[in-house]
Amino acid sequence: MTTDHYAVVGHPIGHSQSPRIHGLFAEQTGEAIQYVAIEAPLDDFAGTVRDFFDRGGRGLNVTVPFKEAAWRLADEHTDRAEAAGAVNTLYRNERGRLVGDNTDGEGLVRDLTCNEDTEISGQRVLILGAGGAVRGVLLPLLQAGPAEIMIANRTAEKATGLAHQFSDLGPVSGGGYDALHEEFDLIINGTSASLAGDLPPVSPDVLTETTVTYDMMYGPDRTAFSQWALDHGVKRTMDGLGMLVEQAAESFRIWRGVRPDTAPVIAALRNHR
Repeated sequence: MTTDHYAVVGHPIGHSQSPRIHGLFAEQTGEAIQYVAIEAPLDDFAGTVRDFFDRGGRGLNVTVPFKEAAWRLADEHTDRAEAAGAVNTLYRNERGRLVGDNTDGEGLVRDLTCNEDTEISGQRVLILGAGGAVRGVLLPLLQAGPAEIMIANRTAEKATGLAHQFSDLGPVSGGGYDALHEEFDLIINGTSASLAGDLPPVSPDVLTETTVTYDMMYGPDRTAFSQWALDHGVKRTMDGLGMLVEQAAESFRIWRGVRPDTAPVIAALRNHR
């Protein structure tokens, strides 16, 4: 059986969980793949990608800081990659053209709805941050049918501008943190503040006991955002580990035509932190 080659490309890349995740997917599904991590030089991402595919590679995942560069490099984009303005999954189609996709939003929605049994449809959703991570998940979130999405950011103009770009796709608005005083059903932290132990300057007025909070970041301990929510009476908080596994599963499905069972992989990662 021929072994097909896949990889994740980033800089730095030593911390990446992707080789382990895809290795577990391969064991589970019986797919004959090898998946490695590649650290691309900051000034030659395109050369690294071309070399990988020229050597017979079948697909690449792309992580920071190359997601926008991958978007520019792709010959074609899926609708969700086009909306995101960034690419985390690359492959060549039957015509040899490089296709860019973005599975981050799909990963977030599947983690919320399938793994965490959290409703998005009809809910009032607050998203903190207006950077690339948030832009990358907006289309799938809007497709899930929320009653509204509010994007809040330190720079209000950035949030309102992002909301305007997506306004044709659903009920989305934007503004600054200081304007937040209403309660929300679901709050998603799309900032990287938790990585430094910091918090977006959000009033606890946005929380109720039934609010669900989700931090797109994750780490060995509870994130600062999740701890803040718990300290203010929230009962259900989640981090982004499930999203990481789910976005990887969507890439695996695109490449191999089979969707792995993510639950045991998420459990394996949680138990071996």
